[in-house]
Amino acid sequence: MKTKKPSLWLVILAAFAMFAAACGSDSAVDTVTDAASDAVEDAAEAVDDAVSGDSDQPGAGKTALMGRANWSSGYVQAQILHDLMEELGYDVSSPDDLEFAPDLGYQTMAEGDMHFWANSWYPGHLSWWEGERTDGTSIGDHLTRLEGSLMPGGGLQGMLITKSWAEDNGITTMDDINADEALWSQLDSDGNGKGEFYGCPEDWTCDDIMASQIAFAGWDNLEQTQAGYDAMFAEFLDLAQAGEPAIIYTWTPTSYLAQAVPGETTMWLSMNNDSVLDDSNPLGKEGGAEYAQRRDGQIGYSGLGADTCLQGPDGCQVGWLAADIEITANTDWLNDNPAAEALFGEFKPPLIDLAIAGVALSNSDGAQADVEAIAADWITNNRGLVDGWLDTARAAG
Repeated sequence: MKTKKPSLWLVILAAFAMFAAACGSDSAVDTVTDAASDAVEDAAEAVDDAVSGDSDQPGAGKTALMGRANWSSGYVQAQILHDLMEELGYDVSSPDDLEFAPDLGYQTMAEGDMHFWANSWYPGHLSWWEGERTDGTSIGDHLTRLEGSLMPGGGLQGMLITKSWAEDNGITTMDDINADEALWSQLDSDGNGKGEFYGCPEDWTCDDIMASQIAFAGWDNLEQTQAGYDAMFAEFLDLAQAGEPAIIYTWTPTSYLAQAVPGETTMWLSMNNDSVLDDSNPLGKEGGAEYAQRRDGQIGYSGLGADTCLQGPDGCQVGWLAADIEITANTDWLNDNPAAEALFGEFKPPLIDLAIAGVALSNSDGAQADVEAIAADWITNNRGLVDGWLDTARAAG
């Protein structure tokens, strides 16, 4: 699989964030949990109760069970796609009715109980394709990745560090911190002999990637804290704004950068090229080779400037490839819905728009009604763009 070269938007988005002041378990689940089954049943009932759309539309009389991932930075893009599917005449479940972490998300799609979502982060999420469906077949055998949809190369990932602490101590890389007890001990809040950094919740995939990264790089003096991301980020931000030692994993596009202000309050933290995770799967996790951050000769991502990224021995090396954020769908459903497939291929909201939408959502109550209002407003303001997408979809249907 070819990893696409990250585009210039990453630098633009980093600049936007400065001025404005998305992931797993040890193995893919074997069955859909009762909670997931209940969500699927509720969503299906809601669609059954919906009024069918315009009979002239390609989706008229057809059902679309749409889900979303359980990170808020992906809510608005999912809602925009939902609304456009409705314009094609589909009876579409509300994305918040089928909200899952990646483990259950891919399992549920493979079972056919959810038809698609717009929250795949590849290549990391390919690890979930290697699990088994309830009939013993591979999850990946029942899924289609819409390559090039949404945000190819759009998910910049990495670690942020308190800027003043890093500069006062000459820190440029995570390797520097691991190698110096005077540094990692300042992150050891529980006295267990390891410095903590804020990582990922346990069901997001990036937590397993992080654990593999720690093992591969030999960062024996560091460990990741795992909890709800919003709570971790709030703690990190308090520490960073106070100039205290702190490190956190984050990503784009998201409103978190607008609060962290890289270049002023925080900086992207580098690592040595030799520490960037390869496909050796050091922890032996199912699908763990897909966690590799080296592909097609590219090692991590190094496109940020010295104004926002600490320059280590290998320059700015955030250690993570810029992920392809794409749509994934159940293959059987997709084959029966050529209009939807055509829309998915066209669906590419501008990245800066999604970042701005994320800031708007973070400044709201965060309710589903807020997500719907932000999505509807974006569609209204971009009518010409979306009409082109819809025309292509109607022609295919």
